[in-house]
Amino acid sequence: MKDLIFEGIPAEAAKKLGPFFEAIVGGCPERVHSLYVTGSAVALDFTEKTSDVNSLIILNDMHFDFFRFLVSLGKKFRSGGISSPLVMTPAYIEESLDVFPMEFLELKLVHKTAYGADILKDIVIDRGLLRLQCEREIKSRLLGLWQGYLSSLGEADAISSLLSRSIKGCIPLFRSIIFLMGGTPPLRKLDVLDSFCGSTKADKDVLVKALMLRERRGKAGDEVLSLFERYYANLDTVSGIVNAL
Repeated sequence: MKDLIFEGIPAEAAKKLGPFFEAIVGGCPERVHSLYVTGSAVALDFTEKTSDVNSLIILNDMHFDFFRFLVSLGKKFRSGGISSPLVMTPAYIEESLDVFPMEFLELKLVHKTAYGADILKDIVIDRGLLRLQCEREIKSRLLGLWQGYLSSLGEADAISSLLSRSIKGCIPLFRSIIFLMGGTPPLRKLDVLDSFCGSTKADKDVLVKALMLRERRGKAGDEVLSLFERYYANLDTVSGIVNAL
């Protein structure tokens, strides 16, 4: 469909998402305001075999008929590596910026417009509300790490999985902290860690090792237990930095 634009999106991701977006625009053109590619396909971390394709649909108005239609598409496209899209309206965005400043900053930074007018680029993020959410987020993650550690019963594989989930979830948080400290948040995860550690003096080696755990093959060794302790100490230090912003 000529109205769809996938400039800057990996060819593998565009190939998966193109037919999905075409079906949406072709099936409900009157309801669709704009369509966006988000996540790893935009952040230049997309891997065809392991990465899902993430997207955002902005509707002119919410209507249950559209969700029935979307469910019917899901049965066709779910097996193709396309995650369930986020769906919202311009009004929802306007009314929710104060509640989810970190999430909307992430969408503002990490998106490509495939169809319609880009309303994400003009989002204004309140720094005070963002700082508060960052503090809440990192303290919640610290608690979650200890809960996960206790649940793991000290098993290295379980702790490795815990660290992988944690660092993946921390990337948007790190982008927000870079933004709060006056920097320009990068897209690629490794570049985010580089910029984040440069701003906060966090231990880059620890964070990179945690990020790379997902790429490892075989069982985790005892060194992951030491990595957990160092990783937790890093986040605890960053929590103090965020608290002082």
